[in-house]
Amino acid sequence: MPENYRKSLVLAKALFPDEEWIPTETNIWVAKSRLPQKERESEKWNKEMSQVRILTNRGSVAYFLPESIIQGEGNKTADLVLDGEVVEMKTISGGRATLGGKFKKGYKQGAISLKNCTITKSHSVFVRLLSDLSVKSVRAQIAGQLKYRYDSGYFICFFEKTGELHTWTFDELRAIIGTEKKSPDPAQTESGSRNEGTTPRSFSGDLLTKILII
Repeated sequence: MPENYRKSLVLAKALFPDEEWIPTETNIWVAKSRLPQKERESEKWNKEMSQVRILTNRGSVAYFLPESIIQGEGNKTADLVLDGEVVEMKTISGGRATLGGKFKKGYKQGAISLKNCTITKSHSVFVRLLSDLSVKSVRAQIAGQLKYRYDSGYFICFFEKTGELHTWTFDELRAIIGTEKKSPDPAQTESGSRNEGTTPRSFSGDLLTKILII
């Protein structure tokens, strides 16, 4: 079994040990409890599948997690495990402020999804960007959002207008504004975002080798 398959399945099972995983397309598995969404919310289902195919068509492996809300947090968990990493997906058609707000929400969803996980605390956000923001503008906005957020992970962005796929580690983006990863002041961080001493991990599949790193 390829490493990205193995890591994805291990993490998905650790997060939801009683769940059954159903293969739906090449490189895509869906939690059985989430399958009714295909009929009940077909528009949402088709949107999510369209998003994830951008990555799975490049060799990544995705396990869609059950839709659930973390008790006491009031937020939904992240969408999926991708190549052994918890990932929240967003589609954005607005400007920089919208991008920043959606990233902030996605980051928090990833963090709370791993609140009780002992395998990893690293999580990522994937954005399908429909607007014509430049790579430089996107990178600067996300770097600013990470100023007081200290977890490890990746920001992945597909620029719909150009067909380009870019990725940065969170630490690479923090370096843009000179924000070194350090023990955070709890008063400045979001709930669930503290993760001291975690080293960023690369995706284990073909994804990062095929993404232009800026």
